[in-house]
Amino acid sequence: MEYILETHELTKIYGQKEAAKDVSLHIREGQIYGLIGRNGAGKTTIMRMISGLSTPTRGSYSLFGKSGAEMQKELKNVGVLIESPGLYPKFSAAENLKIKCLAMGINPKGYVEDLLKRVGLQDTGKKPSGSFSLGMRQRLGIGLALVGDPKIIVLDEPINGLDPQGIAEMRETLTKLRDEKGITLMISSHILDELAKVADAYGIIHEGTLLDEFSADELHRRSEQCVMIRTADNGAALKVLTEHGIRKAAAEADGLIRVNEQLEETEKMAKAIVDAGIGLQEIYLHSVSLEDYYLGVTGGTRNG
Repeated sequence: MEYILETHELTKIYGQKEAAKDVSLHIREGQIYGLIGRNGAGKTTIMRMISGLSTPTRGSYSLFGKSGAEMQKELKNVGVLIESPGLYPKFSAAENLKIKCLAMGINPKGYVEDLLKRVGLQDTGKKPSGSFSLGMRQRLGIGLALVGDPKIIVLDEPINGLDPQGIAEMRETLTKLRDEKGITLMISSHILDELAKVADAYGIIHEGTLLDEFSADELHRRSEQCVMIRTADNGAALKVLTEHGIRKAAAEADGLIRVNEQLEETEKMAKAIVDAGIGLQEIYLHSVSLEDYYLGVTGGTRNG
């Protein structure tokens, strides 16, 4: 089995609007797969279809190498947290989990306690979930998605609205599920800097269409590194760099010099410029971030 989850030209139409159009995703077992795109790009629509919560207008998908009627039996191996977790606010984390376990006919000794440890809520005691922080509620939602021991979990914007501490805790929870439990996770997000810290592969969704799919390693290979330099006289600095054997250097429109070779020689470049009496304002190694790559693919601009 090459992919644990694969979609084939998956499409969802609401009225005259194509919320998702001919989407073909490929997710390998044991990955954290980041589905990225702006709000309204179609991420939630895709997740609802592959979770069995919405019927595709056309196209299909397979789970664990199975499709059609055989695949329907595999939906029990998919945990889902889409939008806000449905919690009983007057009940504790343990009580919320026990309710779902009873509904699914699950009652082994220590099961709920193990789930609480997995999502970092083992010390919440009898505290009602209605008084939890947003991050704690999100982690409890993941705990609920883990009931039944799914092999893949689908999470829609799990870090949206969290404070920095909540984001760090969520990041730790997600990586532990992958690394210690071998669970595959599909996560949608538009907070790309945070997603880049945990994801192994990505799919870029824009206006309902999958524009690109790539692994974290592929992103690194595609993200060309360079040295960026700002001086008081870029013309003179370029001449100095050329005299020191650096040929792949050019002035950029934003007032910086971009150097595409000898990237390990930043100290040599800085010394040559300073020794020539040219004011060196900044020099740094630059690489394309996930956000930069996303904006390049979608032709977009940064929010805010």
